[in-house]
Formats: sequence, structure tokens, C-alpha cells
Amino acid sequence: MNIHEYQAKAILREFGAQVLAGFPANTSSEAREAAAKIGGDLWVVKAQIHAGGRGKAGGVKIARSLDEVEKIAGDLLGKTLITPQTGEAGKVVQRLYIESGAKIAKEFYLSIALDRARETPVMIASAEGGMEIEEIAAKSPEKIAKVAIDPLTGFLPMHARSLAFALGIAKEQFASFAKFCAALYRAYAEKDANMAEINPLALLENGEFIALDAKMGFDDNALFRHTDIEALRDLFEEEPSETEAAAANLSYVRLAGEVGCMVNGAGLAMATMDIIKHEGGAPANFLDVGGGASAETVARGFEIILRDRSAKAIFVNIFGGIVRCDRVANGILEAAKRVDLNLPVIVRLDGTNAAEAREILRSANIPNIIAAENLTDGAKKAVEAAK
Repeated sequence: MNIHEYQAKAILREFGAQVLAGFPANTSSEAREAAAKIGGDLWVVKAQIHAGGRGKAGGVKIARSLDEVEKIAGDLLGKTLITPQTGEAGKVVQRLYIESGAKIAKEFYLSIALDRARETPVMIASAEGGMEIEEIAAKSPEKIAKVAIDPLTGFLPMHARSLAFALGIAKEQFASFAKFCAALYRAYAEKDANMAEINPLALLENGEFIALDAKMGFDDNALFRHTDIEALRDLFEEEPSETEAAAANLSYVRLAGEVGCMVNGAGLAMATMDIIKHEGGAPANFLDVGGGASAETVARGFEIILRDRSAKAIFVNIFGGIVRCDRVANGILEAAKRVDLNLPVIVRLDGTNAAEAREILRSANIPNIIAAENLTDGAKKAVEAAK
């Protein structure tokens, strides 16, 4: 689960990290009121969407008067921002964050995420603040510094020293830098985040480090421990089909390919997507109906896939263990009653009650349903049908 910048900064503030004064706003008049409350003569008006690259897309503007704040806010609200992370559809700006200006001496990059190879959190830093970390890694990997953090000991002064030395931070600035890094780690660990990114982390002219931007994402499986975090969810920013699937206890992620996938088990789902790619196609989604799937959940899964106009064929790949193949077959028939099954559906069923399931589908005599002999045969037929 991702949250907005202003929400992430509130969490950082809670753990002692420095952030600039700011307030969210839903209208241009609220934006003006927020700027007046902050005071001063320089403000930043920021679009709040769950995507990076807002500045390059025109979603971050500087204002030097209250009138200018109100005008910029009016221009941004309702605007569709298109960034590398939103895709061509973009995201509509529904909320703004009004923040005070600052006198910046230098910008850095700082983040923390889980390194699955090391099985520890890793703090990543670079002196190239404001740039995408992927761009830095591609062009100047030597400018990226990393420290692995043992969860049993947490963030230690030696971690801060290692990063500070790599970034060329002066000794008189070290205390502020170390304090910020420690606060970021505590927020990450105690709130069960899977990612926290500060880009840029600004060194102000007074020697203090402060977050100019903040992104945080959280482990959905840990939200039961953090009702305060779950309350920050903005469903408008999430893919509607993914939200609907989650409500139906389906694990669904929309992708950009043309072959819709319905599989039971995450491992088999990943293998199915891999073999679709191997056969020259691309998956339109990840959909795991789970081990306890019923005809109802399978039918719901079909409805979600069929609403995705990028899907040109559907590959149903079920290995019947806990979920019986005949349940899946009945789910396919239930979906055919509810929606117009106007796409080729390639079905590979194996395992518990597979023979019965194949007979159910054969007896139904639905022209669009194509039987597959095995996984490879099913992937080939699905890719051919989608093309």
C-alpha cells in the first residue's frame, strides 16, 4: 500500500525527521489558506498522486504570492499528470500539498528498502539528489552508496558514518545527517514499510538535513498491525480492478500485455507468465484465485479480466490440489452466464478431478473454450489466440 507525500512526511515528523511546514488542500481556496497559515513569501504547490516524476510533469510549482498559490492550485486540481510511473493514462490530481520554501545548499538521494539477496534492510544514498535512482544506477553506479542494516541491532552510528563519508558530508553536518537517517530507519521498521524514499534530501544553508519529498510503501500483510496506516489508503489512486479483486479475496495485479491469466498458486502464476513471455507474448495480468477458490471467485476473476480491454485471450492454468478442477470448470461456466465471453479461453486443467472438469467444459459446448494438453501447449495457444 502506498501513501501520499504529505502523509509520509507526517510519519517522518512523528519519528523525529525534519520536514518543512505544509498542509494538504483539496481546493484552490484551501491552498491559499494553507499558504497563509504557513507564512513567509515563498511556497511550493505539489500535486499529490501515487507516482514519481511529478516535477518533470508539471506537478510541482513555486509560488511567490498568495494569489499565485491560488492560481497554480486551480490549474493543477483536476489536471491529468503523465509520468513514467503513471503510464499513458496518467493520474488525475485530486489533492495538493502546500509547503514552505527553503534555502537549499545541496540535494541528496536517500532511501531504504529490503535487499532480498542479503535478507536485510539496506539504506541507499547518493550525492545526485533529485534524480531517479534507476537513472543514477545506469549512468553512474559508482555514485551510489549502500549499507546493510542488521534488524537485530537496527541503525547504528557506523552506518551513518559510512554513508556520510561516501557522500562527502562535512563533519559539522554529520549529527543532523545521522539523526535523519536513524529516524528514517525507525519509521521504516516500526511501521512495517517495504520502501521509504527521500528524493531529494536537502542540506539547508543552516546545515540541517530535511526531506523535500517523501514516498513510503507498506506491506499489505502487516496492515492489521497498523490501523493508522491503513486509514491513509486512497482508493482513488489505486487500480479499481485490483481493489475489487482484493475484496473478493483474489490476488490480482494489472499488467500491460495481451494474455489474461487465471492461475491457482503464486508460484504457478509466475511460471505461467514466464512461459507466455517465452512463447512471444506478454501477460495482461497476474491473477491467483488461491487454494480455496469456488465457482463464485473464479467467475469474479473472469469478470475482472474481461473488463481489461488490453486482454485479447485468457489462459486458465489450474493444477488441482486444494482447489478442485471441477470447481474451476463450473466457475468458467458461471462466468459465461454473467458476461459476454467474447475472448478465446485456453484451459489447461490437471490434478484433482481434472477429467470431470474437462467433461464439464466439453458438455457445455462453448465455442470460445479451447482445451490445452499441457502448460507449453496452453501458452502457445494463448499467445497465438491473442495475436
